[in-house]
Amino acid sequence: QVQLVESGGGSVQAGGSLSLSCVASGYLDSKYVMAWFRQAPGKEREGVAIFYRDASTTYKDSVKGRFTISKDNAKNTLYLQMNSLKPEDTAMYYCAADPRRLPDMADFGTVPGTLWGQGTQVTVSS
Repeated sequence: QVQLVESGGGSVQAGGSLSLSCVASGYLDSKYVMAWFRQAPGKEREGVAIFYRDASTTYKDSVKGRFTISKDNAKNTLYLQMNSLKPEDTAMYYCAADPRRLPDMADFGTVPGTLWGQGTQVTVSS
């Protein structure tokens, strides 16, 4: 069973940067579409960014221009570069892999076979 392991979280001041990584242990079929989600205390989990098979990307409106999702297939690793961080970005960040070709933010990860990591905490202080 492939596992997704996130790292790179931490505590920063507003305006700072963090870089998250998600490594897939074992072989992860190239059919999977990868994404970053986050969940703040008392709030529902929300999609942050998706990286599709053709290397196209989509972002949550509030992170556009500040966050960049990327993927290194050779290293089996998904990244999320987060710049100009704001206190409202504080959350647990999760990596996910959806087996469908074109999942969108609304239904990403809602099908059997979806993989989720354990999460990495990001805290932004004002």
